[in-house]
Amino acid sequence: MRHIKLTPEELTEENFADFGEVVSIQSKQSKTINNGFAEKFTDIASLDTKEDQGQTSVHIFVAKSRQFPLHISMLEKHPYFSQTFIPRHSSPFIVVVAPPSEKPSIEKIKAFITNGEQGINYSRGVWHFPLISIKDNSQFIVIDRKHNEDIDTIEQCEEIIIDDVNVTLELNA
Repeated sequence: MRHIKLTPEELTEENFADFGEVVSIQSKQSKTINNGFAEKFTDIASLDTKEDQGQTSVHIFVAKSRQFPLHISMLEKHPYFSQTFIPRHSSPFIVVVAPPSEKPSIEKIKAFITNGEQGINYSRGVWHFPLISIKDNSQFIVIDRKHNEDIDTIEQCEEIIIDDVNVTLELNA
């Protein structure tokens, strides 16, 4: 069995571009609003949830911390919508991704760590491991397509087990 050891690299707009968008105000232009009491940063992420008359929904996830090294045993993707994760507090988290394709290319798997102020927006079809929180009980605002069980005809989430390669995520403390 082959082994792949992942070490997360710092998340930037450039190195994450193949997987989606970094949700951050860093290097973005703003507009002063509310009589000077607020700065508005517009179009930070492009949400993609309208497939088959879909609606956008906002959730809050409360994540348990992960133990490292972490065995990456599966990946999932949302073939018909984007998915956004924004930390509610300054909580760095890790994302493990592979480019969109019918099946994930394990040789192209990457890991990124946020600075605690950044969120991410996975593009539709990007393979990813579920939320990897470093701190226990970290809260995240999650924006994606609302699942209407009674009328939805699209596949919400596709999962694949990784059993032919041992992929391990290590966190250098």
